[in-house]
Order: sequence, then C-alpha cells, then structure tokens
Amino acid sequence: MSKKPNRSQPARRHRVRRAYPEELKREAVQMLLDGHSAASVVERLGLSSTNLLYRWKHDQIAHTGPVATSLEGRVRELELELHRVERERDILKKALAIFGRHE
Repeated sequence: MSKKPNRSQPARRHRVRRAYPEELKREAVQMLLDGHSAASVVERLGLSSTNLLYRWKHDQIAHTGPVATSLEGRVRELELELHRVERERDILKKALAIFGRHE
C-alpha cells in the first residue's frame, strides 16, 4: 500500500540563508549603535529584517564582553540627557520670544 501525498498541507519551501560578510555585520551594528534606526539600517544595507540586525548586535556584545555593554548603557544615558537638554533649550527659546515682544 503506497502513501498518497497529503494535499491539505502546503508544500514546504526551503529558504536559502544568505551569508553576510563579517565586515558588513560590524558596520551595520555600528550604524545601529551610532543612533540610526534599525529600519533605516536594514533598508540602506538591504538586509532581510531588523531581527537579523538585533541578533548581530547581541552576538557582538556577547563577544566583546561587559565593556561594550557598559558603553551601550552610557550611550543610552547620554541620549536621554541630550533629549532633556534639547527640550529645555526649546522651552527657553519660546520664553525668550514671548518676553522679547514686550520690550
């Protein structure tokens, strides 16, 4: 008795994994760490997904150890402080414009 193929299940397609050079991976992660959005890095470099980029980032941080992790944390802190200072500056600019009109 021979088995008949089950037509109710779709045929499985095998995906071919694309191999990326290590230099491209490092550059992509560096762009991400420099403040570019993951979506923009993926689009610029023609990567398949943001998940791939985040996996490369995780692998590089795991490989470089705690120094990279602490640097990444410090970058986050500085970005938050920068945004706070920019908001304060914008408020002061508005206040200066308002008070400057009453002279």
